[in-house]
Amino acid sequence: MFFGASTMISRNAFLSLSLCALAFGLNPMVRAEDKKVTDVYQISMKSNNGKDVDLKQYKGKVILFVNVASKCGLTPQYKGLQALHEKYAGKGLVVIGVPSNEFGGQEPGTDEEITAFCKNDYGVTFDLMAKTKVNGAEACDLYKVLTSKETNPAGAGAVKWNFTKFLVNKEGKIVGRFEPNVPPESKKLTDAIEKALE
Repeated sequence: MFFGASTMISRNAFLSLSLCALAFGLNPMVRAEDKKVTDVYQISMKSNNGKDVDLKQYKGKVILFVNVASKCGLTPQYKGLQALHEKYAGKGLVVIGVPSNEFGGQEPGTDEEITAFCKNDYGVTFDLMAKTKVNGAEACDLYKVLTSKETNPAGAGAVKWNFTKFLVNKEGKIVGRFEPNVPPESKKLTDAIEKALE
């Protein structure tokens, strides 16, 4: 079988590029958009003020991710989350609220309205992200990692309701999942936080 000169040049160029990519530990056949997210430090999100937040900035910290809502029977948990932030932030805990409107339509507001509510009603000063999806095919990358069997075998599965809490240790490993009925001030959660902070 014979190839034209231009075909041979194209093949040779492709082979050269592929060999270079492999030499640097890259897979030339994997597109950037196909790269699978396997830990929270690979993720970038939008904050409640519209700025990009690269989660790798929290590397070395213990992170508590909570999907929050403003019109839920559990909304008073904001008070406990703020108390955790005030008690443990200086020791390395980061509390991150992730608003979602998926459960009973209980977070209908805009990011600006959510921020104002949290500040005015509960004095929230911990980090809040922009409203997003936490379940299904449209879930944000963060919640795909938090609920995956591959990255969280002990606590995998869809988020069931507002104020589900995921604890991530200093190395980025998910070390706990706490369902909505576990309040922020519970010994079960605070013991897990203190252990992760050691």
